[in-house]
Amino acid sequence: MMNSDSSASPEIPRIIDLPRFLDHRGNLSVIEESSNIPFLIRRTYWVYDVPGGEAREGHAYHRGCEFIVALSGSFDVVTDDGISTLRHSLNRSYYGLYVPAGVWRTLTNFSTNSLALILSSTEYDPDDYIIDHNQFLKLKRK
Repeated sequence: MMNSDSSASPEIPRIIDLPRFLDHRGNLSVIEESSNIPFLIRRTYWVYDVPGGEAREGHAYHRGCEFIVALSGSFDVVTDDGISTLRHSLNRSYYGLYVPAGVWRTLTNFSTNSLALILSSTEYDPDDYIIDHNQFLKLKRK
């Protein structure tokens, strides 16, 4: 969650391991809000049928944060905090990437038939989106 104390260090994207329950009948992982991800879940959506090797356009949020999991297949999440850019490869359903508010993220390099699950801390609000990367960089400089 974003800390309102301006002297605190900003949060950074990070991989979060999920609990794994291994069983010969099939494995199970679980996501519980405020337990193994650092926010309450207000919205859930998924991205699928992206042609292999393609990307989804990037954006950032003013307030919202996300947790992204590759339920099937693989893809990369490129994050940009205005200073550094990192590539996070997601290819297992038992971990995901936490993306805090104020971080640009782009989903790219999808494998064929991949499925991305995204959990969000906010309901859909078009005013929360930053969809222009140059505007994002200007906001980060302030």
